[in-house]
This record gives sequence, C-alpha cells and structure tokens, in this order.
Amino acid sequence: MAAPDGKLIAALDIGSSKVATLIARVGEDGELDIVGSGQRESRGVKRGSISDRDLSETAVRETLDLAERMSGVTVNDVWAGFASGGLMSDVANVEVELGGQQVEDGDVAQLLSAGQGAIERDGQVVLHAQPALYTLDGVEGVKNPRGLHADKLGVDIHVIAAQEAPLRNLDYVIRAAHLGVGAIIAAPLASARACLSKDERDLGVALVELGADVTTIGVHVGGMLVGLRTIPIGARDISEDIAMAFGVTRRDAERMKCFYGSAIQSPSDNQAMIDAEIGEHGEPARITRAQLVTVIRQRVEELANEIDAGLKGLGFGGPAKRQVVLTGGGAELKNIDDYLQGVLGHRVRIGRPIKLPGMPEAQAGPAFSTLTGLLLLGAEDDGASEQDLALGSLRRRRGDSIIARLFQALKGA
Repeated sequence: MAAPDGKLIAALDIGSSKVATLIARVGEDGELDIVGSGQRESRGVKRGSISDRDLSETAVRETLDLAERMSGVTVNDVWAGFASGGLMSDVANVEVELGGQQVEDGDVAQLLSAGQGAIERDGQVVLHAQPALYTLDGVEGVKNPRGLHADKLGVDIHVIAAQEAPLRNLDYVIRAAHLGVGAIIAAPLASARACLSKDERDLGVALVELGADVTTIGVHVGGMLVGLRTIPIGARDISEDIAMAFGVTRRDAERMKCFYGSAIQSPSDNQAMIDAEIGEHGEPARITRAQLVTVIRQRVEELANEIDAGLKGLGFGGPAKRQVVLTGGGAELKNIDDYLQGVLGHRVRIGRPIKLPGMPEAQAGPAFSTLTGLLLLGAEDDGASEQDLALGSLRRRRGDSIIARLFQALKGA
C-alpha cells in the first residue's frame, strides 16, 4: 500500500563523509517527485557513529534548511538511515501447533505474536524483524501458508539489531534539530531497495556498500536480507593513505583519488603526471599516476580480502557464482568493480539508485543509494506489522523517542 496522494516524505542520511536530505511528494499514481534536496559535509561522525553531537546537529540543520528552502515546505519528521559498524543480524525460528487445522489469518497472527519474544536481543535494539519463509510440518520455503493444512506452522524471522548507544545518539541529534523520527532504517535495507532488482533479491545477490568509513555486506535470498557483515574500512581510508604517502592535504588527496585514482594499473600510468600541493604552504610537486595507484591498491587489496572473507562467512558462493553489487561512494573509484570481480570470482556490477523525477544529478550516484532507498521505503510504508515486526509496531507509536518506541514495540505495549 502506497502513501496517500500528496503526502510529503523526507529522508535523512547522516554519513561519515556527508549529511544529505531529500524531500519528496507522492503523486496521484503513487510515484515520488523530488521537491527539495540538501547536502553538507559531515561533521562529528566517525565510522558511521555520532562522535560530536553539536557538530552533527549543525550539519543536520543546514542540510534540512537547504531542502526546505528549495521545496517551500516544512518537514516534521524524517526517515533516517543507520550505518554504524554495530549492526548485527541473525535468524530467529518460531513454531506453533495447529493440530492439522487449516491455516487462517489468526494462526499467522498468533505465530508472529509468538515471534515478538524470540526476536528480543540482550543489550541491543531490534531495528527490523522480517518474517522470511514459512514452514509447514518442517517443509520449508512456503511464502503464504494461508488455506493450507498442517500440524505445525513455523517461520524464520530475520533480525537486524544495533547497539543501543549509537542509536540513542542518532535519535538525539535528529530530535535536537527539532525533527521527529518517523523511523530509523538499517542502511543495507534502504540501499538494497534503491539499487537491487526484485529478481536479484529473489535469486540471490550480495550488496556491498563501500561507505566512507564502513563497508557493509548484505546477502539477499528469497527477497529477504538474510545475512549481514560490517568491515571498519572505507573509501576515506584510501584518501588518508594518499595524504600520508605524499604529504598532501586530505582535500587534495580526495581530489587525486576521484580524478586520477584507479584500482587497476595501466601501462601509461608511469608517464601520466599529477600536480599536487605538498605541505602546509602548498609547495607544488608532481607525482606519477603509477605512484598514486600503487598506494590505492594497497588499501583496496586489504578491503577486497575482507570482503571475500565476509562473503564466505555468510555462505555466499557455490557453483552458481551469484552476483555482487557494489554501491556507496567508494564504488565510484575507477575500475573497482573489475578488480573485485577478479578477486571474488563473482560477477560484479555497480549499483546506482533508481532515478526519481526531480532528482538532482549530483545525488543520483552510488553514494546516495541509502538516501533514495529511505524515500522509497517511506512511500511504501503502510504500518503493516506482518512485513516487519519491529518497524510495523514502531510506526503505530508516536511522540516518544525512537528507542523507547522500539522497546515498547518489542514488548507489545
């Protein structure tokens, strides 16, 4: 069920390198039309977590102000993404006795209600609890059990949880900017909605999001996110390596990476020269592109090995050699897809978000997959708890902090 016609939806992505906002209006046909956007350099965020509340709050206020001025509307609440390295996932199994009866809506509701207790995690806050496939008397892979007979009805619930402290800090920063928090969505879910096709999610795909400070691996099968890993390495580490290797500023290192960097060396790199400014006073210097690529490759090799280990740890592989999709700002590094394809042994493509009407060209690249996905999920939300036990219950509670509402949702309050 789509959002009602004319409804405004605002998405907020507080990342380690940027803070970005999109405001969209839902049209008569249910399609989204971007009416406002804003972006500022991120301040006070490290490895995906808030490290300075005041700086982060200021960045949120500035990007929201830009989007509101452009759209001419005022935003009351936002759908926010959460991409901290503290994200964790596992699967909870729940089963109820039916005694050979036909499965009805009430039986499914009873099963999901029993699942509320199974998804609680000590010391963590459950962001998402999505029922995957049902089982009937041990037979797996049932998408819709209604109308069928069984002695036992079960379901696997994929749970995504986060450490409480980073979530509280994110909630505080947003509320301090005088915004309500409609929902906090795990960034891997939002990015998947923006740049994976339905067939990819059904047949099996790994989405690797190369963020500024954190790389996230999400494995999707049967239309569900079934496995999650985070790696505390990101695209900004490459820029830091360049800055340290050549003595240039961080800003100049980022420029060199974006304009001249590559994950693969070419024969002409030894002849290609790059102008740089070294030291505090910007002393001019020249380096070869081969030198730059050598520094980049060292970090890319480390990251590729971590991704390979993460995929294997999630059981992603087999003779079918399923596809890997790269997204996030780091996916814009030249030839990164070709390099990873050689290391991982899987076909690799760059995942770009769905192009929405009114989307600024500057926010149409892989770095904005999470932001676009937040809008799409917000537009599709109807508050139904059957698709997401945590989010569905959360959306029916207002007025309190996001953390309190999540705890109440899990307790069925």
